[in-house]
Amino acid sequence: MTVPFREATIDLDAIADNVRHFRRLTGVEVLVVVKANAYGHGAAATAVAALSAGATRLGVAEIPEALELRRQGVHAPVVAWLHAPGERFLEAAAEGVEVGISSYDQLQAAAAAASADRPVAVHLKLETGLSRNGIAPDDWGTVLAEAARLERIGRLRIVGLFSHLSNASPADDRAALARFEEGVAQAAALGVRPEIRHIAATAAAIDLPETRLDAVRIGIGTYGLSPFDDRSSAELGLRPAMTLRGAVAAVRRVPAGTGVSYDYVHRTDRETTLALVPLGYADGVPRSASGRLPVSIGGRRYTNVGRIAMDQFVVDVGDAPVGVGDEVTLFGDPTLGVPSATDWAEVAGTIGYEIVTRIGHRVPRRTT
Repeated sequence: MTVPFREATIDLDAIADNVRHFRRLTGVEVLVVVKANAYGHGAAATAVAALSAGATRLGVAEIPEALELRRQGVHAPVVAWLHAPGERFLEAAAEGVEVGISSYDQLQAAAAAASADRPVAVHLKLETGLSRNGIAPDDWGTVLAEAARLERIGRLRIVGLFSHLSNASPADDRAALARFEEGVAQAAALGVRPEIRHIAATAAAIDLPETRLDAVRIGIGTYGLSPFDDRSSAELGLRPAMTLRGAVAAVRRVPAGTGVSYDYVHRTDRETTLALVPLGYADGVPRSASGRLPVSIGGRRYTNVGRIAMDQFVVDVGDAPVGVGDEVTLFGDPTLGVPSATDWAEVAGTIGYEIVTRIGHRVPRRTT
């Protein structure tokens, strides 16, 4: 079998299994987050797999992401919550996209996009301490009162109330939950009774059962990665969905003292074989991991040597019989003996979320 030059394989069964796991664990509605092209996994394919496994809603950051799902034939409920200044919500309303509301002005714009027979579905977001978007606590009562009025006259349908946790500590997250519950009580006093309340993402959905409410928003857990530093995917019952592979593009036998890649930050300390892997930082391989990046070739684990370049990096394979065309597994499911995205994140000084999300557009995705 010919090994692909470079390829990211996406295991849709793993995605479906992860969604089923969160349904069993939480016992509430699972909203699967497919923003940023489903963290690099392919938004439409991920959405279909997640919905087939029992997810009831999808989440994206921006309305264009939701509209692309519609163009790809995904018609399930989808909520978008981060909007450009002056967004008018007309396309969102026309396509039945649910809109996250973080200000009074956004609320008015959403209502203006409604038609006589089609109220705009909204989720009102209360800022509870993350200091990002969301309705300020001082404005919450005013926005709620106006939202309730707009719902009564048929301009809006208040589907959800939501917020976001910091994951700073259980105490911080419980304090945010308490602020959110106060906001929900204010809403109820004004006659606002949403279909769902949601505040927990993957980490809180696992560790803080009291935050699960009516629905959980599962992002990184959908893709089988752990949000925790002290627990692996396997320990959480999750399966990584992405495997990044390539083919050895060249091999070179070199003497001791040979410089490798830019700046010669590495020189060989013996006669050895160097294997060239045709992926680089243009493909999402972190340059910051130069000299520390683990890969697997022929069932053996190696670490790259020298600078990672835009399109390629080098692995010292010693005297192993590595040849052109041999498969290189850059990362995948560590239970299969290969490096994980978390391993890459550790040597790059980042998080697994960034590793999978940044895999570049010239790396083909193949679903299995």
